[in-house]
Amino acid sequence: MSGQSIGYVRVSSVSQSTDRQIAELGDVDRVFEDHASGKNTARPALAELLRFARAGDTVRVTSLDRLGRDLRDLVQIIDQLVEQGVIVESLKERLTFTGDESDPMSRLLLGVFGAIAEFERALIRERQAHGIAAARARGVKLGGRKPALTAEQVQGARDLLAQTPAPSKAAVARELGVNRATLYRALAAGSAPAE
Repeated sequence: MSGQSIGYVRVSSVSQSTDRQIAELGDVDRVFEDHASGKNTARPALAELLRFARAGDTVRVTSLDRLGRDLRDLVQIIDQLVEQGVIVESLKERLTFTGDESDPMSRLLLGVFGAIAEFERALIRERQAHGIAAARARGVKLGGRKPALTAEQVQGARDLLAQTPAPSKAAVARELGVNRATLYRALAAGSAPAE
């Protein structure tokens, strides 16, 4: 009796779609899907796949870098599967791992492709770090939410609150379409007029 064909797909974030990878896998009996960065150790669908796969099953991935975080992780996952009698197929690299000792070329290529994928991830991280450093050097503020109020709106609120009689801060906040706490924080960021 032949086993099941099992697909595993992974994308780095929840906003990304796995549709392309699933289509590339072709006809599979079941697909396990993770939405997590490759460097993340918490990949619940992969853990479930490792518990689910049985001898005679075939696990198919679109690329080796979808399966492991780094070369050591990749080798460990493939070794665990083939020791259970599971065949592992990687479509992009056109590799099949069966645990058959007569195929040392697959093991060699696993090391080569895994090392290349790890090297590429390191280059991407390095480029990101350089880009972030360059942006900070140019004075670009990275991360965080866009302020709810522009500098002009905050100055307008200060001007209103400086009038006599001054409207309440709650009224000014309503006028600007924000809550009072947002207005208070914006005013506190500079010198707020006396109440």
